[in-house]
Amino acid sequence: MKSPFTGKEMNIVKKWRTMSFRKDEFNVLFHSYKCEDTGEQFEDDVFSQLNFNQLINQYRVKYSIPFPEQIIAIRKKYSLSAAKMSEILGFGANGYRQYEGGEVPNQSNSKLIQLAGDPREFKKLVQYCITPDHKFIEKINRTIENLLEKQKKHKFEKQLENYFFGACLPNSLTGFKTPNIDKFSEMVVFFTEKLHPWKTKLNKLLFYADFMMYQQTGFSISGIQYRAIPMGPVPNNFNSIFEYLANKDEIDIYYTNFTDGGTGEQFKPNPARKFRLGLFTETELGILNAVAERFKNTLTNEIIEISHKEKAWIENNAERKLIDYNYSFELN
Repeated sequence: MKSPFTGKEMNIVKKWRTMSFRKDEFNVLFHSYKCEDTGEQFEDDVFSQLNFNQLINQYRVKYSIPFPEQIIAIRKKYSLSAAKMSEILGFGANGYRQYEGGEVPNQSNSKLIQLAGDPREFKKLVQYCITPDHKFIEKINRTIENLLEKQKKHKFEKQLENYFFGACLPNSLTGFKTPNIDKFSEMVVFFTEKLHPWKTKLNKLLFYADFMMYQQTGFSISGIQYRAIPMGPVPNNFNSIFEYLANKDEIDIYYTNFTDGGTGEQFKPNPARKFRLGLFTETELGILNAVAERFKNTLTNEIIEISHKEKAWIENNAERKLIDYNYSFELN
């Protein structure tokens, strides 16, 4: 970004600041551009959103307020419009739509939205809804019953997800996203199609993609937690997740026995399984492609060495700790 005073390119400045939201204060790594000649600092739209996201995300976590993606998902599973959700929950006509767009609900409305996420509780809320539209009530009740039946059928898959990710709500260890097995699976498919990586390299590609996304936006792509181990940062429970994906034919894993007695696992695409582009935003796809391009000719040992220079690994490896996504702001 060029200085509006001198026309010269400005330097990026990152400094921790205390910022306030609804009378609460939080520490934010404030990003800005600085004009060296005048000392003035500026935010562009990208930095302004990144700074704001850091602030609001901490507020949401502190008060257990759902994030926009969670609010949208709750409505979509009932196949309702935002206006209908507002009507059922007793919000203003555009209330639910505004929450989906990023406005932060107050704590009372937040609890109602979370309650609506449970089909059994939502059924009660529908019963309390004052509307003469009996056909609508019958339709939504049928949808709820179908959801409850589906929950029974997919109970094992839900238990498996909980095993992989724990009962993770968005926080700084998930990049303020709910862990999403579908998106994570597609990230694996993407890098498998592009690079045919060995497992150790794949783990680093996933780490850099999620952490670079957070560096730019204040949110990860997948919501997956990463742990520091001797070989570098890895997705938590990666072996179990990769085995699960292979058993589902999402990817193919080929095993190679080396002369030193070790075994290598190389990931190759399943010809019948294509990458689902539509799951990702333009920004997310840009990050995935940037990471693939950056490391396409990097050998496994080389990417391990690169990851070992990251503060995210250095400060967490000794105790094999989960890595806070705020380390993304210090990526090399």
